Amino acid sequence: MRELIEKDREITVIPADYKCANKGIITDVNPKFFTVKLKNDAKGFLKHNYCEFFTTTSHGTLSFNSYPETIEGNTIVVATPAKHKFLQRRQFRRIKFVENIEIKSGDSISKIMTLDISAGGMKFVTDDSVGIDKDYEVTLPLAENLQIDCLFSPVRIEKRSEGGYAVSGRFLYKSNRDRMVLIQYCTKRSIEIKNK
Repeated sequence: MRELIEKDREITVIPADYKCANKGIITDVNPKFFTVKLKNDAKGFLKHNYCEFFTTTSHGTLSFNSYPETIEGNTIVVATPAKHKFLQRRQFRRIKFVENIEIKSGDSISKIMTLDISAGGMKFVTDDSVGIDKDYEVTLPLAENLQIDCLFSPVRIEKRSEGGYAVSGRFLYKSNRDRMVLIQYCTKRSIEIKNK
């Protein structure tokens, strides 16, 4: 595991409260711990409380859980995890997500109703014509004070028998942090739904 965590790599850290997600740079790597200098103060981080970590390696996106052993300002020293996994596209959790929102391409605005989302993309229905060769700006309202701004790229458009269109496609992120926040949100929501 230690050889996968590389010095000077960017890493995303998501504590239990995913609204406090942060990004940083790995500044030191040792057998039992590694050090991360966060871009922002370690708000929402607690010693010995597990966080999710995501970083890019030559093998793909590495994901693991661990906890800060020490927190000083925006520097955290993290215990080297015992286990890890690599994220693959099919592993993104898809959840029911019904919201009336808008997508925008240039001056064209379309009203849509989302059906489900994952960190990979979303499915929605709309009465408006959507171009498969365009990218659309979209803002996803995840919680009262949390939203994700990204681009939506249609992959499949089907005409519905009841009228309008069903559109599926993928997200193009403006920041890796937004992607990681959406992964965390979908994971938490799927667990909440399962436990109902």
